[in-house]
Amino acid sequence: MKIEFVKADRAKPASTGAVAVLVLEGGQLTLAAQDVDKLIGGALSRAVGAGRFTGAKGQSLELIAPAGMEAARITVIGAGSAPEFSGDIAESFGAAAFAAVKTSGADTLTVLLPGAKPEEAARAAFGARLASYRFDKYRTTEKPEKKPSVKTVRIACDAPSAAQTAYGPLDAVADGVFFTRDLVSEPANVLYPEEFARRVKALETLGLEVEILGEKDMAKLGMGSLLGVGQGSVRESQLAVIQWKGAADPKAQPIAFVGKGVCFDSGGISIKGADGMEDMKWDMGGAGAVAGLMCALAGRKAKANVVGILGLVENMPDGAAQRPGDVVKSMNGKTIEVINTDAEGRLVLADALHYCNDRFKPKFMVDLATLTGAIIISLGHDFGGLFSNNDELSGNLLAAGLGEGEALWRMPLPAAYEKQIESAIADLKNTGGRPGGSITAALFLQHFVGETPWAHLDIASTAWRKPSTNATVPDGASGYGVRLLNRLVADCYEG
Repeated sequence: MKIEFVKADRAKPASTGAVAVLVLEGGQLTLAAQDVDKLIGGALSRAVGAGRFTGAKGQSLELIAPAGMEAARITVIGAGSAPEFSGDIAESFGAAAFAAVKTSGADTLTVLLPGAKPEEAARAAFGARLASYRFDKYRTTEKPEKKPSVKTVRIACDAPSAAQTAYGPLDAVADGVFFTRDLVSEPANVLYPEEFARRVKALETLGLEVEILGEKDMAKLGMGSLLGVGQGSVRESQLAVIQWKGAADPKAQPIAFVGKGVCFDSGGISIKGADGMEDMKWDMGGAGAVAGLMCALAGRKAKANVVGILGLVENMPDGAAQRPGDVVKSMNGKTIEVINTDAEGRLVLADALHYCNDRFKPKFMVDLATLTGAIIISLGHDFGGLFSNNDELSGNLLAAGLGEGEALWRMPLPAAYEKQIESAIADLKNTGGRPGGSITAALFLQHFVGETPWAHLDIASTAWRKPSTNATVPDGASGYGVRLLNRLVADCYEG
């Protein structure tokens, strides 16, 4: 889809296109909506007043454009009750407008934003682009009327050149979100660890440095915890190491993000039930988010040194698979009794976190993982779970999530719960049972981070949205984490 910025007073909607205007809570017309209303003889205000359209945020109303208007249709979007226009409202406007007309037959959408600041116009374009995502590469018989018709989105504003400049970094972030969504959407027979690694390696064209470690490399390093998870799969496990050196001093201490990349999780010998197992193709959502973040940072030339580590495995139940009761030795020397092979993500992250900390000695580490179903029970689908040993890092993550609409909720790490992961025959066991399952999983990970400031984001609740209630996130892979962590880097670690 093409994004254009045009001068508001010269915007000429295509005869086969749609025009989008904003209306405030209570049906109050914005200036752009008033101009359109005058042009069409009051038809817009009559339509708003005659129905149940209230101007609530994201609400939409469709009108066939009457004589006197070049466009084929008019889309009215509610702004809600915010006291003043903002970038958040502009983003929601762009997304909701695109969602309302994407399969309407209109080939062009003109979003009217006279008076908006360049940054607000850019956010409207960003919202429309995020809303346009669609994973359709395997569809061969789809009916034409179900396919998106909009090919171009025009943002009509007062300073199109400045808006285009402001949009540049946002476009790079959207690229990162789309990269994540593509990875998470792929079926596991297509996206297995080696293919995931190949796609990440291709990001070197953006200026990233990418190193791929295979099973022999990891065995030499003593990564028995990670390798044990993948030993039942015919697909070789991988560790992807991604570096972006954007700071003034490329040797300065980096910050680091670590992702769980279980490309398919059958549960292993502790096999899952058949219902819903197809969803386990997205158990690599944490690694997908870290890969998308690195894509976004490189795309917008972030002024920071950043490391991304992806632990990529398949958890399958063949004759060589890890068994409940096995004991494995992790890279940091701790032994782990495997109680349940379906608690595999933490075994992957244990070695990935220690490797990251030992090699790069980062300022902090943040890991992302679709780790526990328990976090969904705790928080539903609107919050990711945040566990951390550092209050400053936690505060920065919470603020970044709030600013990007990717909410987090901080959860406790009580030392008393450590008893649940004590093993009778090893240093740790990989699960503490059902009570506080997300907490004990985080406590397990804490054993592999040393004294480094660290945060664990359990995103099992947010990596996949169906149905989605946010127009910027179509049903399916959300790309959750890319925007949040990009904001964290931009606000707190560039300079």
